[in-house]
Amino acid sequence: DRAARLLSLTGLDPDDLRTRLTDPSVLAACLQFLEAHEPDLIACADALDLPPEALVRARHRLESL
Repeated sequence: DRAARLLSLTGLDPDDLRTRLTDPSVLAACLQFLEAHEPDLIACADALDLPPEALVRARHRLESL
């Protein structure tokens, strides 16, 4: 469900996402997507064994590149 929402809201399709996976703006957009729905942010952070704040900081860093 989360992946479908990401694609729907960003307008990306799976091929675009794979192709641009190392693009800082795409990575920042994905993190911003997670931030917009706290349960998603927390689930992702838990899966990565990171505090949610680390993902927010990562987005800020990516946006400044």
